[in-house]
Amino acid sequence: MNLETPSRENVAHIVDEIKSRLKLVNTAIIDPEDFELDKYDELLALYRMIQKKKTLTPMELEGILAELGGLRKEKR
Repeated sequence: MNLETPSRENVAHIVDEIKSRLKLVNTAIIDPEDFELDKYDELLALYRMIQKKKTLTPMELEGILAELGGLRKEKR
């Protein structure tokens, strides 16, 4: 899969991989539809950082979730 091109399919793949890597109990809290394509580069950078790490500390998990929260589109 070519992740260099922003697309809804790539966002869904990235978000699903992040959820899997974070081992979230409630995966419904992070939905690919919550992310706009204009935030794709930031989402991809976060995904790549997570993929490089063998393990994640609790503080890193907290930081990643906070970053994901910041990338989500605002609900009106």
